[in-house]
Amino acid sequence: MFQKMANNELDKFGEKIIEGYRLSDDELRALLSLGSEEELEKLYYVARKVRDHFFGNRVFLNCFIYFSTYCKNQCTFCYYNCKNEIKRYRLTPEEVRDTCKVLKGLGFHMVDLTMGEDPYYHDEPGRFVEMVRTVKEELGLPIMVSPGVMDNSTLLELKRNGANFLALYQETYDRELYAKLRVGQSFDGRAGSRLFAKENGYCVEDGLLTGVGNDIESTITSLRGMEANNPDMVRVMTFLPQEGTPLADFQDSSNLSELKIIAVQRLMFPDRLIPASLDLEGIDGMVYRLNAGANIVTSILPPDSRLEGVANYDRELEERDRSITSVILRLESMGMEPASQADFEKILGC
Repeated sequence: MFQKMANNELDKFGEKIIEGYRLSDDELRALLSLGSEEELEKLYYVARKVRDHFFGNRVFLNCFIYFSTYCKNQCTFCYYNCKNEIKRYRLTPEEVRDTCKVLKGLGFHMVDLTMGEDPYYHDEPGRFVEMVRTVKEELGLPIMVSPGVMDNSTLLELKRNGANFLALYQETYDRELYAKLRVGQSFDGRAGSRLFAKENGYCVEDGLLTGVGNDIESTITSLRGMEANNPDMVRVMTFLPQEGTPLADFQDSSNLSELKIIAVQRLMFPDRLIPASLDLEGIDGMVYRLNAGANIVTSILPPDSRLEGVANYDRELEERDRSITSVILRLESMGMEPASQADFEKILGC
């Protein structure tokens, strides 16, 4: 699609996106089919042009606190699924409070409180509400909650006590693939929970998983599904086979790279947050993702933390380089910088 375009033509295409042009399904097919390095670099160029129009060289920083690795679900792709015999933990309220004290003044824009669907909290949701209240009191920052599907009354209570953002990834809008990934979980119930949150004042994050057998048509279905729900943050993450899971030996043959999909998401969601996660390739991977059009760094861990991430490429490493200091230093080397808190509050509509 971009093979014969000169830079001035790429700039014009970017301007069309900025002005509100909506990509057709055929254009999405063409973009998702790109294979040569030259074509992909042109795609990333346009994605950066669009992002920079809305955000300049400013990047947002999200601290990740995976406070419980217990889960009742059997997601086939997830290391923390209830059937996997792994060492788990659940932070106490005091441990969460101590973590917050370490985070004060470090420059994060938001704190992400993540867990599996832990029965300890799902059966007694007031426990989670209290944790959100504690984190808000300690840090005063916007809070993203990533608790899985919780009932509507709990979502409202969380919002009243300081939650601003709900992360609830569909993973795919291909219902057949969804049934294979999120075994026994309601497709409509998950989508409906995110819609309820959006209608009741939350910003919401949706996400898809690539590398799990999704082809181009399946990916377009997912992108259109995300688009219809008008999320404030859109994520794509590469499936990393996890030991002990049903998909531990799965190998994907598609060329639907995470970077390609990030760039396409930027063209579809020009003014939204798109994560560059540290979970798969650390800070070097952050650079690739930012260069593909992302604008918020996620899965930054508290200093000296041994807390889990999502995929954890660095789980067995003695030293894990996921600190905010290292992230900011790399951003500066790229000519980028952390956004102001006021910039982030403007996005939230706080």
